Amino acid sequence: MSILAGFMVPHPPMIVPEIGRGSEAQIEETIRAYEQVGREIAALKPETIVITSPHSVMYADYFHVSPGTGAKGSFSDFGAPRIAFRETYDEKLRDEICRLAAETGLRAGTLGERSARLDHGTMVPLYFIRKYYNDFKLVRIGLSGLPLTDHYALGMLIREAAEKTGRKTVLVGSGDLSHKLQDYGPYGFAEEGPVYDERIMDVMGRAAFGELFNFSEDFCARAAECGHRSFVILAGTLDGMRVRAERLSHQDVTGVGYGICTFYPEGPDPERLFLDRYLTELEEETTRKRAAEDAYVKLARRSLESYIRNGKTLKVPGDLPEGADPALLATRAGAFVSIHEHGQLRGCIGTIAPTKANLAEEIIENAISAATRDPRFDAIRESELPFLEISVDVLGEPEEISSPAQLDVKNYGVIVSRGRRRGLLLPDLEGVDTVEDQIAIAKRKAGIGLEEEVRLERFRVVRHH
Repeated sequence: MSILAGFMVPHPPMIVPEIGRGSEAQIEETIRAYEQVGREIAALKPETIVITSPHSVMYADYFHVSPGTGAKGSFSDFGAPRIAFRETYDEKLRDEICRLAAETGLRAGTLGERSARLDHGTMVPLYFIRKYYNDFKLVRIGLSGLPLTDHYALGMLIREAAEKTGRKTVLVGSGDLSHKLQDYGPYGFAEEGPVYDERIMDVMGRAAFGELFNFSEDFCARAAECGHRSFVILAGTLDGMRVRAERLSHQDVTGVGYGICTFYPEGPDPERLFLDRYLTELEEETTRKRAAEDAYVKLARRSLESYIRNGKTLKVPGDLPEGADPALLATRAGAFVSIHEHGQLRGCIGTIAPTKANLAEEIIENAISAATRDPRFDAIRESELPFLEISVDVLGEPEEISSPAQLDVKNYGVIVSRGRRRGLLLPDLEGVDTVEDQIAIAKRKAGIGLEEEVRLERFRVVRHH
């Protein structure tokens, strides 16, 4: 097996004595576990160590793989410039990872490097590894805002690349747990924090990698974790393998969670093809939901599928779904089409006021735009169609209001205007909990400063699922 083992580790700079200056004694349990990881890696004698780090270059829609022949770094930002690293990259393995990514359509590669310096999410693991072992090359990979399924797929691709190049490889998933475990911690407390730590340590301690997909984006954000995607990539490198897992330590004395686990593959296990199983279950669930979609959503789905598969725009009235609401032809209104995939937004575009002859044409055009023209995302690919969840919001007539007190984030959307700049935010959006948040986001969308005065309008929507 090319993947010799995987290690889940944290990266608090204070764990380095020259930085902690005695405060590292608080996490002595973590230090002992980290020393064990260093010794175990030395015993494995890997040719290459792949480190995934939340503090490397990160993009919303792309995995950055560090380019070049190598990189340097030090803990100078943490007051310890003498602790320095000069790493050589495994160009052969890295280039094979990038080649396979291009071949399979996974958005990963060496483009977009903003800084070649090693980050502390990489250097803290290297500090403990290099105490015991030095005969290896490095591949450094950043995380992304892409779905967890893409992170898992990247792990699978890393293993395939290691097998194709014959590299004996160790994967180190660098990441802290929740940053909101204690009131006295630097980030305060959130009730999701301890829950996240308990769940992730249980899941990783059992190597129950399929359960990693059950952590919602909103839950992870509220827990303020930084390592979940690293752990998912690590899990992907061991997909389809029987795994011997050991939980070495977990501490939260500083208000931030630090967990260490080890994973050793012990041969194929067809019962552990977690990504295939998850995608199959997800497709079945999406199929069940599709059966319950109303005519508005059916029209939006049919529109984007026709355009993506065949490049054809539906015609009205001939292409309306059977039993369609007559209002689709008799009404003119603004409408937004929102697309989600694996729980994450994949596209959302709409119109504040009607621009077409009827609502059906409005939905058809906005579905195509949401799927292929949202500047925040690449165009949706045909392979993604089975996993899309679609909603259609039909906007009521906006009414001017005099005060934010007349807004309600659950029941009213908001339009902010200043001169020709105009921004809209729909109601009842996940993560938008206050009127202040709602107005601030709408202002940002319009390019309006947070302190600038604006004209406010509110509107109701009819949401179709």
